[in-house]
Amino acid sequence: MTRPNFERSLCIIAFSCFALIPTVRAQIKPMSPQVEMPLKITQGDLLVSARMNGSHPLTFKLDTGFGLTTIRPALAESLHLERAGALTIDGIAGEERATTFRNAELDFGGLIFRPRRVAALPSENEHRNKTRDGILGADFFRRFVVNIDVSARLIRLCEPDIFTYTGQGEIIPLQFKRDTPIVEGSIVTSKHETINGRFEIDTGCDDFLCLGHDFVSANRLLDQTKTVPQGARRGIGGSISIQHGILEELKLGTLIVKKPSANFFLEGSPAGRGQAGHIGLGVLQRFKIIFDYSRKQMILEPKSA
Repeated sequence: MTRPNFERSLCIIAFSCFALIPTVRAQIKPMSPQVEMPLKITQGDLLVSARMNGSHPLTFKLDTGFGLTTIRPALAESLHLERAGALTIDGIAGEERATTFRNAELDFGGLIFRPRRVAALPSENEHRNKTRDGILGADFFRRFVVNIDVSARLIRLCEPDIFTYTGQGEIIPLQFKRDTPIVEGSIVTSKHETINGRFEIDTGCDDFLCLGHDFVSANRLLDQTKTVPQGARRGIGGSISIQHGILEELKLGTLIVKKPSANFFLEGSPAGRGQAGHIGLGVLQRFKIIFDYSRKQMILEPKSA
C-alpha cells in the first residue's frame, strides 16, 4: 500500500462495443470507447505500455495500492513535464519525498488519460527492476474500467459511462479510504478459526496476503499457523521483517481461495489503520479481474468463465 499525504464484461453503445465492434489493438487509434492491449508479467509486476506526451512506448506497472501515477525522474525532462511542487508518499516501512509534475498525457491506443499530476520517486531511478518507466495508480483506475486477464496476457480499458456487466462473476463491493480499494473478507486458520477483516486490494503485491502486525497479534496468527524462518518485504521507506505461512482459506463473498500464502508483519502494516492487511496478485490472478471504481465494485470471474 502506498499513498500520497495532503469474462464477460460488456461496454455498451446500444448493445455492446466488446460484442459488436472488432477488437482494436493498441497500435491502431480506435474510434470505439474501448481498447485491448497486451499485458506483460515481469518479476511479479503487471506491465502495460503507453505513450506519454508523444513519447516512444513506455512501460508502466499496474498498482491499485499506489495513490497516483509516477514516472522515473530521469524521464521527466525529456517528456516536457512542468514541475508542480512535491509531496510525501507513505510506504510499508516509511515515507519518501517526490517531485510532482503536471501536463502529462498518456495514450493507451487512442484512449487518453490526463492525470492531474504525476510524481517522480527518486527510488525509481535506483530500483533493481529496470523494466518499468513508471506506475499507474489510483488515478488511472478511476479514469477507466480496467479488465485484467492475466492468463490471456490481456488488459481491456473501457469508458466507465458505457460499461455494464452481464457475466456470472462475483461482484464485490469496494470501499475507499483515500485512494485505496478495500473489501470485506475472512481468513480461515489451520485450526479452522474464521476471522473477518477488511483488506486492501493491491495489484502491486506479488504475494497472496500480507497481514499487519496488529491484526496478526490480536488474532494469535503466529500461534495458529506453521511459519518459515523470518524474512523481509521491501517497499517505499525500506524493508520490514515478516514471517511467512500458509492459511487454510481466504473467503471473498462466495469465492474461496484454498491454501493462500501469507506474510505476517512482525511490525507495522502494509495497509492503512483499521485494515487487516492487503490481498495481492497471488490471489487476484486466479480470476479475470474487472475494476470499476465508478460503481465501487470489483468483479472476479473464474478463469473457466
